[in-house]
Amino acid sequence: MINHAKLPIEFYTRDVHTVAKELLGKLFVRKIKDNFLIGKIVEVEAYDGRIDEAAHSFNGKTKRNEIMFQGGGKLYVYFTYGMHFCSNVVTGKVDEGTAVLLRAMEPIKGIEFMALNRFGKKNISEKEKINLTNGPAKICQAFNITRKENGVLLTDNEIFILYQPDIERNQIETSRRIGIKKSVDLPWRYFIKDNPFVSKK
Repeated sequence: MINHAKLPIEFYTRDVHTVAKELLGKLFVRKIKDNFLIGKIVEVEAYDGRIDEAAHSFNGKTKRNEIMFQGGGKLYVYFTYGMHFCSNVVTGKVDEGTAVLLRAMEPIKGIEFMALNRFGKKNISEKEKINLTNGPAKICQAFNITRKENGVLLTDNEIFILYQPDIERNQIETSRRIGIKKSVDLPWRYFIKDNPFVSKK
């Protein structure tokens, strides 16, 4: 599985919606010491600060969101509700301020370590496995992603995404994004049809 090629920087520096749809089915990898935690990306949301009031970049560059303006290929991690981290894949060119929120993954490898991070135990039920990484905050908890990982280059060896064949277009569903109060009608949530690990049907 680790033999698959990492996605190159050119993958990320394209249009946010193109990247969002093509991230579906790819393998997100976190290396911690000699352990690989791997999840298949099954749900994402696109954010474009040029026209999207829900994007952190909508009102321009700040200390918090500056990673979003540095061009595609970095991880943008933010803290929300005073308790959760969420991780995003920065896309596009420098100063565009676009990113893709990682909303849900299907756990593939290192599940015991993810379970320890999320539930404090290694052995989990099938129901707990479904619940392991089916939300943006759950992903960060399972993969132990915190503010320290903000700005990590996705072509390095700590956190990266591996190539997999693109999901067929008829297997990608779209909807409005979840849990936002602005630009709510934009159909910018993309997810794999019928995948049980998607956060909300």
